[in-house]
Amino acid sequence: MPGIASKNIGIAFDMNGCPNRCRHCYLGCASGSKVSIDRARLIVKNFKDYIIENKPFIENIAVSTWFREPNYSDNYKELYKLEEEWSDVKPYRYELLSIWRLARDIEYGRWAKEIGTEKCQISFFGMRETNDWFYRRKGAFKDAILATERLLDVGIKPRWQLFLTKKIIPELGNILNLVKKLKLRERAAALDGEFEIFLHTPGPDGNARGIEYLRPDIEETKNIPSEIIEESKLYLKVENLWYKEGELIKKILEAGEEFPYAYKYPDTLWLLIAGNLDVFANFATLEPWWKLGNLNKDSIEKIFQNFENDTPLGLYTIYNVSSKELIKTFGNPNGALIYTNKDDLLSLYLGNFLEWKFRNKGRE
Repeated sequence: MPGIASKNIGIAFDMNGCPNRCRHCYLGCASGSKVSIDRARLIVKNFKDYIIENKPFIENIAVSTWFREPNYSDNYKELYKLEEEWSDVKPYRYELLSIWRLARDIEYGRWAKEIGTEKCQISFFGMRETNDWFYRRKGAFKDAILATERLLDVGIKPRWQLFLTKKIIPELGNILNLVKKLKLRERAAALDGEFEIFLHTPGPDGNARGIEYLRPDIEETKNIPSEIIEESKLYLKVENLWYKEGELIKKILEAGEEFPYAYKYPDTLWLLIAGNLDVFANFATLEPWWKLGNLNKDSIEKIFQNFENDTPLGLYTIYNVSSKELIKTFGNPNGALIYTNKDDLLSLYLGNFLEWKFRNKGRE
């Protein structure tokens, strides 16, 4: 990998945890350990001191107190003020809020509007029973509906993200009927905006590799209402929402070799610091083969060196093991399961390869 290319660096801490244990989450499930405010403050200072001395080309440092569910802690206002204090830029939110808190804290929606939130994305995996199964939390569907109402009440436009699996296909009609029943399009229009809803396949990373058995094939997609297909294409700005595995394999092989083939260098490089102070980049997942180090044991200099030198097994692999080799081992040239694009498909093969390599041999 080339050296640090980003002029903007982010440092994100797991100070909140998450109320959910979603089966699709590329970050995996949160542990019980959290980074304290005092520890985070010291880490931010150490990172800034190191960057000023060793990487002066970095212009801005952003700090986030979360990388799972934003504002999950009761002291979310205090944490947001700390993000403002520690960051060179306005705290990032990526149009995300805590759905759990929206459903429980009437003040939270008003506060979110005050800090400039105009839209908020809410994820659905189906109707009540299906949705709660994916979230691994009873009441998640009820929370999502109530959160939608609370957003509209304070002038924030909700956006519904639907994850395509075998389980949601027979329930899509009911979801679209719910949109009509709640008059979401009309209510968003009254806010001088529009209600957005889109459907896409889950990226097969992290936890999501465990639900590959729920990935539909191309024939099953014929049962998807055309209404949601067209809205999804419009929102995602694509002509095709998905391709068969076999089609993507052909495209990959015809295009020739390229590195990296599954994960591209992010626009803003974030360093994600878990509760136990393990450090990862927002390059892939939080699985152990992507770990850059641990701040209890490793210096900040070592963390950056491990990233730049491709020390973790994951980084080493995407620059040294060919996509053709992964396809030969894990691919099905006649496969009819659908994936968003070649990056998604190769991330699945890569995850399977890395888990096998990590568990059995490590890097040779």
